[in-house]
Amino acid sequence: MQHSLCKFTRYKLINILFRPRNTDGYRDGDKTHWWDSKFYNMRLNFKIISLFITLLFIISCGSTQKIVPDKSATKEAAEITPDTISKPHTTPIIITEETNEGIKEETQAIENIEFFDHSIFNNLLSENISENGDTNYKGFIKNKSEFEIYLTNLSENLPKEDWSKEDKLAYWMNTYNAFTIKLIIDNYPTKSIKDIKNAWNSRFFKLGEKWYNLNDIEHKILRKMNDPRIHFGINCASFSCPPLLNRVFTAATVNNDLDYLAHQFINDPKRNVISENSIQISKIFQWFSKDFKTEGSLIDYLNKYSDITIKSNAKKSFKKYDWSLNEVHNEY
Repeated sequence: MQHSLCKFTRYKLINILFRPRNTDGYRDGDKTHWWDSKFYNMRLNFKIISLFITLLFIISCGSTQKIVPDKSATKEAAEITPDTISKPHTTPIIITEETNEGIKEETQAIENIEFFDHSIFNNLLSENISENGDTNYKGFIKNKSEFEIYLTNLSENLPKEDWSKEDKLAYWMNTYNAFTIKLIIDNYPTKSIKDIKNAWNSRFFKLGEKWYNLNDIEHKILRKMNDPRIHFGINCASFSCPPLLNRVFTAATVNNDLDYLAHQFINDPKRNVISENSIQISKIFQWFSKDFKTEGSLIDYLNKYSDITIKSNAKKSFKKYDWSLNEVHNEY
């Protein structure tokens, strides 16, 4: 209503000021005769006062006029909120597979999360283990402070119930290999691990609240996981042992790595001599024969990885085990 009144006032002002007046004292369209000049002067004064009041009113209208916002702009601004700002795409990846029956099945791809970070040990292995598995123990001694950080991490982070089998397998094999290296460098120089008193029975490291020895890990933990491939993944610091891998085991790689190590060890002519009719193999297959016979005979197991198919009636013998230290400058 105020807005309409302001418009009307502006209209009246224009009408008073600019509407044409005739020479007879008539305003165009106004038939009132101004026959008395005195009254005319009074009328003029009244007009001036009215003009002043009108100007004040117009100014007031301009200062109090309500500003109507642009609704479209307001709507756009309202739509830009913290919740509508672009966020990283979190929709799970869906893998679509087609079964033998032709029916498509969708499964969610879940990122494999490692429960333990073995990166420190991985760097040390890559720097100090040769391609054929020989170990530079002096390199580990040189980087002993860094190595001790990894051993402490192992001691303070034992596997938990929610760890996957692969996480546990990787943890315990890395632990065995790391503390075997510690045993050697703590007693370095030595020609053989067998020269160290109670090498496998000495409880020289602590995991959590319990003291362990190497036999505890191998026989009470790893072998009970019912995977004979662990014998190719753990290293006893000797030349007849399966060569130490120059990288760590992880949950994501442990199965492929153990298959690789099994194939490499069984087909390594320095450690196993294989033909169709006879085999001269590592004593590992004698000491732990029970582990390799869970799904058939020992020869059945060897044929899973051997490049040469061994006959079931092949003649079998075992090689002498070389316990000399697998140091990098020695020759096998």
